[in-house]
Amino acid sequence: MISRLRGAPAGRTLDGLVVDVGGVGYLVNATPSVLRRADGASEVTVETYLHVREDALQLYGFADAAERALFVQLLGVSGIGPKVALAVVSSASPEELQRAIALKDSARFQAIPGIGKKTAERIVLELEGSLVESVPVVGGAAPGELVARDALVELGYSIVEAEQALASVDPDLPAEERVREALRSAA
Repeated sequence: MISRLRGAPAGRTLDGLVVDVGGVGYLVNATPSVLRRADGASEVTVETYLHVREDALQLYGFADAAERALFVQLLGVSGIGPKVALAVVSSASPEELQRAIALKDSARFQAIPGIGKKTAERIVLELEGSLVESVPVVGGAAPGELVARDALVELGYSIVEAEQALASVDPDLPAEERVREALRSAA
């Protein structure tokens, strides 16, 4: 298994990043965090996962071990292949995704292109009992936090925009007040 690559970013393709390691160019399907790191860098280190199929060997690249661990766990969910797992890992930080799993927030996963309601529910159901130990679940989110986020979504915000708007609001406020504060700060 190829677990890590360190080398010079040698270009990009539609499929990802080419990393030159000792004169050999490895094509890595990478998360956006890896691609950002590679921009303008003379050297990049990429945590990798080698996916073996009958007709291909494909490398997937991650910024850190937490992203890779979540990717591997997602591959264990029935019906999830490496492209969908990469899309999930690319959608948010491992901490945010672990938090969504812990809160049984399937709507967070439905917001990812290519993931429907049943797949999102399956991700939450199959992973809720096996959170990656190396990724801490971000602090105790109250159910009111989801209520506030869902209220902003109803008002036209995307899930990500709603979470960003609520990030700067006092989490101890009631859900209604959190929504008001988020709307004030956005205006």
